[in-house]
Amino acid sequence: MSPVPRIAPASPEALDRAVALLRAGQLVAFPTETVYGLGADASDPEAVARIFAAKGRPNDHPVIVHVAPGNDVSAWAATINDDARTLIDAFWPGPLTLILPRAAGVPDAVTGGQETVGVRCPSHPVAQALLSAFGGGVAAPSANRFGRVSPTTAQHVADEFGPELSLVLDGGPCEVGIESTIVDVTGDTPVLLRPGHISTAMLAGALGKPVLTRAELDARMNAGAQAAREVPRVSGALAAHYAPRTPLERVPAGALDLRARLLVAAGRRVGVWSTVKPAADVIWVGAPLDPVAYAQDLYAMLRFLDTQGCDILLVDALPDTDAWSAVNDRLGRAVVGSGDG
Repeated sequence: MSPVPRIAPASPEALDRAVALLRAGQLVAFPTETVYGLGADASDPEAVARIFAAKGRPNDHPVIVHVAPGNDVSAWAATINDDARTLIDAFWPGPLTLILPRAAGVPDAVTGGQETVGVRCPSHPVAQALLSAFGGGVAAPSANRFGRVSPTTAQHVADEFGPELSLVLDGGPCEVGIESTIVDVTGDTPVLLRPGHISTAMLAGALGKPVLTRAELDARMNAGAQAAREVPRVSGALAAHYAPRTPLERVPAGALDLRARLLVAAGRRVGVWSTVKPAADVIWVGAPLDPVAYAQDLYAMLRFLDTQGCDILLVDALPDTDAWSAVNDRLGRAVVGSGDG
C-alpha cells in the first residue's frame, strides 16, 4: 500500500492507516463535530504521554476518552448513575462529555491522577468510523499546542504541528466549532464544568431537574452548604486557554468603533471581528449574530486574524445569556491567555 499523505481524506485506506498507527502507540489527528482531536490509544500510558509531549500539556491536566456508539462505557467508568444514563440517551452521540468515577485500570495519564474520567461519544462520521474500527477508547484533547486556539479544519492541525504528526484525517470543517460541554455526574446534583453547544437549559430539560454551574457550586462551597462538593479538574478549565498569540480585547457594546479609531490613531495595526465594520482603517471580519454560527466560526476567525500581523485584536462583548455562555467562556479565556507573554 502506498504511503498515506500527512493530511488525508478519510478514505478506507486512510482509516486503516490511522488504526494501525493508534495500535502502534502513535498519534493521529481526526475530526469531531466540536474540534479536531489529537488521538492516542487511551489504554496505553506511553501513547497518551506522546499527546502531552506534542502539545506541551501539563501532566496533571486530564484528557477525554472518546468511544464509538454502542461501546461499553463501563470499560472506563466504575459506575454509571441514572443521571449519566439519561444524558447518554439524550445527547450521545454528540458534543457532551461526562465526568464519571474511573474504572480500575484506567491510566493515570488519562485522568491526571484523579479518581474520575471524562468520556464522550462523538457524532462526526469520521470519528465514529475511526473509533469503531479501532475498537477501544481514544484519548483526544484538541489538536493544538497547549493553551492556543483549537483547530476546526485539518489544515489548522497541519499548521500547528508541521511534520510532527504522521497522519491528519480530513473530515472537513467542524460543525459545532467549540469543545464539548462537560458535566460532572459523580454526585447527586449534576454540575456543568465547561459550557458548550449543549446548554444548561438543555441538560436540565433532559434530566427534569436543575444543573448547577461551577459558579453556583463555588457559592455553595463558600457558604458551607451540605450539598457542596469538590469537583475534578477537566480539560479547558484554566483561566488562560484557546488563545491567539496576538493580544485580544473584548470591547463593551457600542464602544468598539471608538476603541478601534483610537488604536489606529496611535499607529497600531488592528484586527476586528465584529458585526459592524468600524470606520477606522482596520482588518475587519464580519461576525454572525447567532450564537451557534458564532461558535462555528470563532476559532477559524481567531486563527485568521492571528496571521495578519496585527498589534491587537478586538471583538464585541457578547450578551450575558445561556445561549452565549459557551462562546463567552472561550473568549474570556482567550483574552486572558492571548499575547506571547
